[in-house]
Amino acid sequence: MGEQTTTHFPPEIVAQYAGLGIDLTALFSAGHLGDRMGIQILEAAPEKVVGTMPVEGNTQPYGLLHGGASAVLAETLGSVGAMLHGGPSKIAVGVDLNATHHRSLRSGTVTGTAVPVHRGRSSATYEIAITDDATGKRVCTARLTCLLRPATPPSPTTP
Repeated sequence: MGEQTTTHFPPEIVAQYAGLGIDLTALFSAGHLGDRMGIQILEAAPEKVVGTMPVEGNTQPYGLLHGGASAVLAETLGSVGAMLHGGPSKIAVGVDLNATHHRSLRSGTVTGTAVPVHRGRSSATYEIAITDDATGKRVCTARLTCLLRPATPPSPTTP
């Protein structure tokens, strides 16, 4: 969508995935939907995930930030946190998302910050605060719970 930013991963996460042939930035990204929405992950660790999203291009017919766009940002950030918590042997699957929209925006950028509420063996819950970059005021508060499932090992290739 615009300029590409680099996601910051703590050294222990880089070490955990080293040698697995996994592109951390691609795996822990906003995916195709997030790319179309201009979501950028700036910082990613099990304890905190931070990302941004432009308001422009993510509005509803009245010209206000779409509540669904805030939900996509929240689910993206919470899912990345849950995936990092689960590690390479697990995948995170969102099973519950709720969002409360506090105020509207017509322009600018929002920043979401996801922090864990619960990190267990089979599930992880994150609270995501989305704020207006211009004022620092909260736009949305969301909570995401992900089920942590065993990752399916890659299937062997046949010659």
